[in-house]
Amino acid sequence: MGIHGLMSYVGEHNQFFTDLQLRNTKIIIDGNNLFHRLYFESNLDLQHGGDYDSFTDIVCKFFETLSVCKIYPYVLLDGGCDLADKKFATLKERARDKIQVAYSISRGGGGSVLPLLIPEVFKQILTRLEVPFVQCVSEADKDITALANHWNCPVLTLDSDFCIFDLKAGYCPLNYFQWRNICTCESTLDCYIPARCFLLERLCSHFSHMNKALLPLFAVMNGNDYINLPALETFFSKVRLPVGGSGWKGRKHVRIQGLLNWLSRFADPAEAIDNVLKYIKKQEREEIRELLCSSLEEYGQSDVNLQDFFQNGNYESQVARKLELPQWMLEAFAKGNLSPFISDALILRRTILHVQVENMQRPSPHRVALPLRQVIYGLLLNASQNYEVTSLSKQSSKMPIVHEFDRIQKTLKKSFVPTTMLPLDFCGDHHSLATLTEVPVSNRLKLLLETLGVKASILQPFPRPLWLPVAVTCYWTQYAEPKVKLHHLQALLLGMVFGEFHRTLSNSDPAVFHIKDDKMIYEQFLKWKEKTPQKLLDLDTAHTFCQWQCCLQMGLYLNQLLSTPLPVPDLTRLYCGSLVHRLCQELKSALAAENLLISSPKMSQLYCDLLQAVKSTVPPDFFQETNKTTQSSKEKSKKFSGQIQTTTQHFTLEAQPWCEVDNRFASLMVED
Repeated sequence: MGIHGLMSYVGEHNQFFTDLQLRNTKIIIDGNNLFHRLYFESNLDLQHGGDYDSFTDIVCKFFETLSVCKIYPYVLLDGGCDLADKKFATLKERARDKIQVAYSISRGGGGSVLPLLIPEVFKQILTRLEVPFVQCVSEADKDITALANHWNCPVLTLDSDFCIFDLKAGYCPLNYFQWRNICTCESTLDCYIPARCFLLERLCSHFSHMNKALLPLFAVMNGNDYINLPALETFFSKVRLPVGGSGWKGRKHVRIQGLLNWLSRFADPAEAIDNVLKYIKKQEREEIRELLCSSLEEYGQSDVNLQDFFQNGNYESQVARKLELPQWMLEAFAKGNLSPFISDALILRRTILHVQVENMQRPSPHRVALPLRQVIYGLLLNASQNYEVTSLSKQSSKMPIVHEFDRIQKTLKKSFVPTTMLPLDFCGDHHSLATLTEVPVSNRLKLLLETLGVKASILQPFPRPLWLPVAVTCYWTQYAEPKVKLHHLQALLLGMVFGEFHRTLSNSDPAVFHIKDDKMIYEQFLKWKEKTPQKLLDLDTAHTFCQWQCCLQMGLYLNQLLSTPLPVPDLTRLYCGSLVHRLCQELKSALAAENLLISSPKMSQLYCDLLQAVKSTVPPDFFQETNKTTQSSKEKSKKFSGQIQTTTQHFTLEAQPWCEVDNRFASLMVED
């Protein structure tokens, strides 16, 4: 969530904080807040799709520092959107803002857009480090508060809502958490992290010892991510609050201080609401009362017993019970093995596709992964039933529809996406989500591979963690638009080999004779990565790799939903945007890819095998340069439509009875 202007306001009042030497304690961490801050505050690359390896190193260093200080972290991650969907307007506005920021970055301007796969990378790091974490059913704030109060330990985040929640041990804002400045206690020689802790009692004391229960009402009236009532502007225009200050920050802080002073006069929220309504038109009062009271529930108590989850692995909540999801899905969500994307598609039948730093003049890179998403939607919504869904344009479809929000040019648009019909093994009266894990693994693997358009034999020569990335790369090479060029593919595969160098060097005996040569090549790759990038981003190259990440993301989600018939890839070292873009520039000019690996026969062979595997799925002349001029937009559109139509062939599983479908990839109906 977030309360407009509150964090900067409390930051100007030292009396609300106490200094801490943080050590020998549990701490509850807002995971989403942490991975955003660690990426954006660490001077990592923002133009080229993400340096996941560098991010991994920073996250590992962060938790290593906590360990040295005997701080025991428990990480809570946000799940999908809440059932009431109160935050949807805020999410759409943020998505619109991110499109503009991504456009600015693509043109060399400022701003921050999180790389697409960071949430999945972060969960993999936590798993590898054995840091306990849980992915909540919806937003984690109330669960964070409940667990922190149960264990009487502080919360680490940078969310202003935690200035409102009643936390026994307080809230440590991330911007005051000096984890890079570890200190030693003179008396005990214990290591500690200097931090500042916000205490709610100090805020209430400052405002005439106001009742803590009034603070959620303050949050709602001041404006948070869940509510922004225009009718309350009538209240602010009529009530006598302190005036003064200049500029946005000054005016905002004056309102915050004035509202807190005004609310402190009342004994409880009920009395305060009665006095608020005196300034509202009579015909609006009951509606406003109902909205205010329902919004206060967002700051209420959580019913989830997370201490039981961390001790015994049991995750139960009223919200989870209302959803009536299969037990295997609830456990997978809690363990982070299914993405919030999946729960939004299943429960709300709506997804928001996140923008990257891409070419805004071209169609969204998510478009190439549309067939993958349609299979996901088909699995979730059991796309065999005789649905009748009527769209806003009054056209009917026999298939369930999911609303997707994605960009068209620089505008956020909604599309109506029909699901894909699936083999009878996965749909029909006797099959549902509850029985999805009971489908034989061979059938689940077959569906995954045929969706991606590859044969299992192609993957066999490679290390198991590369099987899914190789399959996704084959799919991307066939259907990306603009067409993948040879230097794009070479650079991407060399980036994967770079990750394999790191894995083998980390796990190998240094005495082995070939390690020295491998290390030299690995260090050369690091030099390529650290070279200053060209000033202007190659937008078409960036767009091509954005499409690959979209395909990989949906390949991951489909693999997760099918209970991982292919091994989960190591995302932490799979793609390094700054390196891949640098290699792309060099390969485009003069550098020969094979020469980079010449002193490591094993890695050279891996690269050649990867290249040959992908090439084997496209026509022999696919990568040959032609002298033809650029195709017209009409021809490109026709070509892409043909590609999407071709993907329907991937779903034709031999000897499988199929449900009937009229038009599996119908044209999307788009609206603002």
